[in-house]
Amino acid sequence: MLGEHAFGLYEKALAVNHSWEQRLEKARKLGYDYLEICIDEKDERIERLWEAKKEMEIRDAIRQTGVPVRSMCLSAHRRFPFGSQDKKTRKTAYDIIQRAIDFSVNTGVRVIQLAGYDVYYEQSSEQTRNAFLEGLRWSCKRAERAQVMLSMEIMDTEFMNSISKFYTYSNLISSPWLTVYPDLGNLTAWGNDVYKELKLGLPKTVAIHLKDTLRVTEDFPGKFKCVPFGAGCVDFVYCFKILEEMGYVGPYMQEIWFDEMYDEDTQIKTAKSYIEQCFEEAVGQ
Repeated sequence: MLGEHAFGLYEKALAVNHSWEQRLEKARKLGYDYLEICIDEKDERIERLWEAKKEMEIRDAIRQTGVPVRSMCLSAHRRFPFGSQDKKTRKTAYDIIQRAIDFSVNTGVRVIQLAGYDVYYEQSSEQTRNAFLEGLRWSCKRAERAQVMLSMEIMDTEFMNSISKFYTYSNLISSPWLTVYPDLGNLTAWGNDVYKELKLGLPKTVAIHLKDTLRVTEDFPGKFKCVPFGAGCVDFVYCFKILEEMGYVGPYMQEIWFDEMYDEDTQIKTAKSYIEQCFEEAVGQ
């Protein structure tokens, strides 16, 4: 465990063939407090947002296991971004966030983590950035009506690769329903001053993503996924130490990706043990 912090597990740490009750029960048995659902670019995950049967399945699984689904990683906007030059794509982006908010209300999700991309598969421009801002502002109004928190992830591209850049948009929108969800791996990989960035973001930080990464350099684009904990550039002991000193009391969510080459439980237990050891070392200093 991580002191008194809630400790969450990323859905993608588990094989796709599990039922929701099996996912939540496994999270409980492995020592996690909640699960973060993933709505990524894949059609089958996006379609969840329109399936009342899926909402009912999740609600029933929560009741049966006592393990909540407290947050949603909404990375579908990587494929359907607000900033797209294609009108149909932009409409889909708006539909996705509205359905994500409705889904959250119906299943008890408290925080929707937003992907900080104006565009991903297109060329960024002033036009795409303005369209992103417009979509984000609209989303905050919808979230306000539903009392669902939106929270920007610090990303794997330069557009939103620091908490400082998040504030560029947060200051323009000025909504209590727009917060930040730092990813320690992404924040570190871009060479940010981690202490300065976390301190800046603390008043608006609703959760922290835990993953390891490989640093971006002049001749290497960095690696932002599937880096084993302890094999990357993140100094977790330092990060935990400064967050504790700053008075952060929010949850930590561990980002792990299922790999069929390894035993699921063993992979998760190994990653969890590493993070717990780092936390213990940090708070013991």
